[in-house]
Amino acid sequence: MKLMELKNSMKPIENTTLVDRVESNLVNFLIEHKLKIGDSLPKEIDIAQALGVSRTVVREALLRLRMIGLIESRKHRGAVITNPDILSLLEKVMNPALLSDETLKELYEMRLVMEMGMADLIFERMKEKDLDELSEIVTDEPTVSNESYFDSDFEYRFHSKLYQIGSNSTLTRFQLMLFPIFYYVHSSSLLKKPIRVKRYVSHRGLVEILKHGNPDLFRNAMRSHLETHFQRIWLADN
Repeated sequence: MKLMELKNSMKPIENTTLVDRVESNLVNFLIEHKLKIGDSLPKEIDIAQALGVSRTVVREALLRLRMIGLIESRKHRGAVITNPDILSLLEKVMNPALLSDETLKELYEMRLVMEMGMADLIFERMKEKDLDELSEIVTDEPTVSNESYFDSDFEYRFHSKLYQIGSNSTLTRFQLMLFPIFYYVHSSSLLKKPIRVKRYVSHRGLVEILKHGNPDLFRNAMRSHLETHFQRIWLADN
């Protein structure tokens, strides 16, 4: 790409918050020029001249893009577009000690929504061996009582299998990050004490619907299965 063409596609920026603005300008450049994975960015010196900033500023902006996995440096090619690992940064901060109470509660709610939302993926992709494995898991299901309705180990086994059946690697990975947050909030004082609901669909009931029902029935059953968690949220909001 010629320098004049590069200048026309990138507007010079003011000398305030330079790195932030250069970073934003570069991202817009990738989008507007429809650069794809494997395509190279212009050279640092050309970007600096086009934007009217120093190479040091450009280098720092490119470093930020490398940190989020949007570009990588390759020998003889410079900065090259890559497929970013969209969850890698989240993994570094998904720790209860680093998050506010409000964020923790919202992540708790997010997992509940995800549980209900994957019904269609499960019904589309589940196989007989998956149902056999779920049936085997629920044979070990602990007894639910007013005092104990949430067994973390069993919950993890059963729901992780549902995500595995859904065969969406990003969703599965996100669930693995959410579960420790979910259990932390469940066990903390952020929500009101557990409430035992009268109508409750057990994991065994969910398996039966997977065997003989449809996505809509499963969605509704999952909502009933999660009712206690939702009630704790509503109580905490009031």
